[in-house]
Amino acid sequence: MPRPLLVVPLVLALVGGFWLTRAALVRWRDLKSAQTYELVAEQRPLLLRAGGAVLCGMCVTALTVAVALDGRGVRPARAAAVAAERPAAPPMASPSAELPPVVTQFDVIGRPAGGELLEGAVAGPDGRPRTVRVWLPERYQADRQARFPVVVLHAGTARRTADAEVPDVFEGIASAVKLGRARPFVVVAPEAPTGTEHPCELVAAAPQAIADDQALRTAVAAAFRTLPAGPGSWGVLGIEGGAACAAAAGLARPDLYGAAAAVSGRYDATALAGTGAEAPEGTAAKLLLAAAKNDADGLDAARKLQTALHDGRGRAAKANVRISDVVQDFAPDRERLRLVRVAAQYLAESLTRTG
Repeated sequence: MPRPLLVVPLVLALVGGFWLTRAALVRWRDLKSAQTYELVAEQRPLLLRAGGAVLCGMCVTALTVAVALDGRGVRPARAAAVAAERPAAPPMASPSAELPPVVTQFDVIGRPAGGELLEGAVAGPDGRPRTVRVWLPERYQADRQARFPVVVLHAGTARRTADAEVPDVFEGIASAVKLGRARPFVVVAPEAPTGTEHPCELVAAAPQAIADDQALRTAVAAAFRTLPAGPGSWGVLGIEGGAACAAAAGLARPDLYGAAAAVSGRYDATALAGTGAEAPEGTAAKLLLAAAKNDADGLDAARKLQTALHDGRGRAAKANVRISDVVQDFAPDRERLRLVRVAAQYLAESLTRTG
């Protein structure tokens, strides 16, 4: 209905509603007076007037909405007609095609083990930023043309990066390079998943929760000279609390990680065997479980995991699991340094692509 015609019944409904409301109020006062003097008064006229007032109110509401919608609908129609009369503008290129890729800003925060440690923030799966630290080996600045394999370093404490838990990890990797036992790696240490006090248990139960996701890999590739993500150039490492995370990531994603090294860890063998069983078809997982010779509990956990995987179903039974139990030194920190060196050597030997 045209807008002017809608206004007429709207005005009539307003007038009628006002008159009926006033009449209902007058009748209500008369009824109250009659009750005061204990006289008999009929309620039907009051109910009729009140009902009519309510009906008029509903009509006013409906007509007001109709008038408002009609007013909105006319403008776009007129605008469309005017636009149709104008000559078409030349097509414009999509703005997104001209925008450069987003590069995460990484800032230098230290220079451990002769290299360079940087920190940035990368959006996590929930959209919130998470801390990511990247260690560049000494050779990274010396050889500007080289591209480097990547080791993802997992933490075992929520909202922390692994280097905060094991500060001398870069010393162990750098010493392996200096001794000629490993090639230089770019080490990526993402903040452990939040929402639980035991991130590695979460990763073992739900491998999709690994801290190294597509957003992180894209950010690293855009900011640093790394080899493409894949089993020939990316490995994963976890030490002590982060060992179970590294084992879970390596067993769940042999299509991404060429090898995984877990050092001095404690493992839920049943959960990790289930994780390995659901791995995608293709390359079998490669896993090193390393513990010091005097770490009886760590070696026992490693052997139980090896057995569970060997006896497991699906892809778990095809995992190539090695145990290192020969490291021994006079101090725990010295043993950890040597264990990290062993892990770096294993990862270097397992990753086949060169920079």
